[in-house]
Amino acid sequence: MLDHHSALIHTMVLASAAGSGVTDAELRTIGDIVTHLPIFAEFDKKQLPKTLAACSDLLQKENGLDLALKDIKAALPPRLRETAYALACDIVASDGEASQEELRFLELLCDRLPIERLIAAAIERGARARFMTL
Repeated sequence: MLDHHSALIHTMVLASAAGSGVTDAELRTIGDIVTHLPIFAEFDKKQLPKTLAACSDLLQKENGLDLALKDIKAALPPRLRETAYALACDIVASDGEASQEELRFLELLCDRLPIERLIAAAIERGARARFMTL
């Protein structure tokens, strides 16, 4: 079973992996989030590579995405589910383009956690605004 830190990191990795591959921008964003957000204040940053590898291993299994989403939901208290969705949106927005696969993953995550559609739209709009460039 995952703890809440691992569940949030797994969520970001899944969002990143949903596209055509993990970009440098997405990896930087994951690192920045884990380093700076208050939810990760108690997380041992040295465990990040191990946590990333564990998620990758899980995805290699048959039905890995379904297993990962179940583990994430089980590990997150309801009050952190919107946080998980916001982190996933930030990862998708971080490289400036949202692929159809990434958007489908966000839709799936929204359904599985579950996040109300109006709240999800607000979170998505906030991510888009934070990562906007000229």
